[in-house]
Amino acid sequence: MSKYLIYFNQAWVGEHSEAWFASRGPLAHAVVDDMKAAGVYVFAGGLEEDPQDAFSADATGGTLAFTGGPYVRNPQFLGGLTVIDVADEQAARHWAGKVAEACGWPQEVRRFKP
Repeated sequence: MSKYLIYFNQAWVGEHSEAWFASRGPLAHAVVDDMKAAGVYVFAGGLEEDPQDAFSADATGGTLAFTGGPYVRNPQFLGGLTVIDVADEQAARHWAGKVAEACGWPQEVRRFKP
């Protein structure tokens, strides 16, 4: 089994009405329920949309420092993620496709190093 990260950049979501977003929630929750039933679910969640609510921890200067906001200011940022544990890439593609269809925006998939 291999763990895969399925994630999206908030900029990929696009502009939609509140009603459209509300219609996607049940679809996304159904995919998570399917993942749990299939025994591949590890974690899934959306992140707070305002990157200014983030904070950073940096010890590269030899002293640990915490700063408010994102580590690097960038108009593109992580919007949400899912971690699955599946047999192979074909299974990861299957679940990524289900997530993309349910959410209504693209998903990127990366395998965790063994």
